[in-house]
Amino acid sequence: MEKKKAVVLISGGLDSTLATHIMLQLGIELVGVHFTGIFCKCPSAKTSCIALAHEIASKINIPIKTFFKGMDYLEMVKTAPHGYGRGLNPCIDCRIYMLKKVRTLMSEVNASFIVTGEVIGQRPMSQHKKAMEIIEKESGTKGLILRPLSAHLLPPTIPEIKGIVDRNKLLAFSGRSRIPQMKLARSLGLKDYPCPSGGCLLTDRNVAIRVADLFLHKSDFTLNDARLTTFGRHFRLDERVKIVLGRNKHENERLFSMGKTCFTLYIPENFPGPTALVPESEVDESYDEIICGIVAFYSRNKVSGMIRKYSAKIQRIIHLPEPLSEEVIKRINIINFSFHRICQNMKTFERQT
Repeated sequence: MEKKKAVVLISGGLDSTLATHIMLQLGIELVGVHFTGIFCKCPSAKTSCIALAHEIASKINIPIKTFFKGMDYLEMVKTAPHGYGRGLNPCIDCRIYMLKKVRTLMSEVNASFIVTGEVIGQRPMSQHKKAMEIIEKESGTKGLILRPLSAHLLPPTIPEIKGIVDRNKLLAFSGRSRIPQMKLARSLGLKDYPCPSGGCLLTDRNVAIRVADLFLHKSDFTLNDARLTTFGRHFRLDERVKIVLGRNKHENERLFSMGKTCFTLYIPENFPGPTALVPESEVDESYDEIICGIVAFYSRNKVSGMIRKYSAKIQRIIHLPEPLSEEVIKRINIINFSFHRICQNMKTFERQT
């Protein structure tokens, strides 16, 4: 007898929640899988996608496994064989990456197919038939992915053909509107369901510019280097040296926490101003004046003060210099760089290496 057990991808959003409930109603035993990473667009720890995914699994009493998208994921983002969306989001390759890991998990948990909450036409890059065919072929999951919300718009899958799942009980949702999903949620008695959609910071132009700049200038980047791209103000002084400035107390504290072990920090001593971090363990003193000039520009006190420089080997007190001019600030601010040109340079660099 065929196994009525599946691995379900639970993002923490509404669609995957609905797909999960449909499968449970059809008597399918489920094991949840959630993918998280540094580019998840979560407003807070309590409402993070990982917290929501685990809450969903807990409520319906199914086990859930979390995968962290680490350095192997970043290397995939850097090369992205199937290209990017509007930012540096490699949606097709991201799905291939995740489904390869899920395919391996299937044998470990004795599951015979995969369930996702995907809806035809909802995501422009990865949720259309051609993209789905590519994703299934390259992830080794052809015929194994059941999308219950859009099943009637897609060819029958192996679990449907074998009678493990009753195709007549599946749906035909399509498009970007979430109204059908919300109606279904109400009919299932789901009142306090998660927000309709999550997000990926790689679709954000500012984050995309910073990540592309990182790939271009630092071949031996780390996870912490990538984490830095998700917040703060970023300035590039030359091919080697970049500065990240905190925009508020929370970001200043985060920079201090990240920088005290392996990076260089510039911290205002006796005036209110931003913490500056340089993602290098040592920074030559010739950079001190311009870095402190950036700190001075964004400080409330632009007259006098002291900045303490922390690095792997030294601590040094620097007198606050004159702030840099607004013209210079704009010129070195990564946000003002051409995203298209950075990406072109990044691809040229990859071909050369």
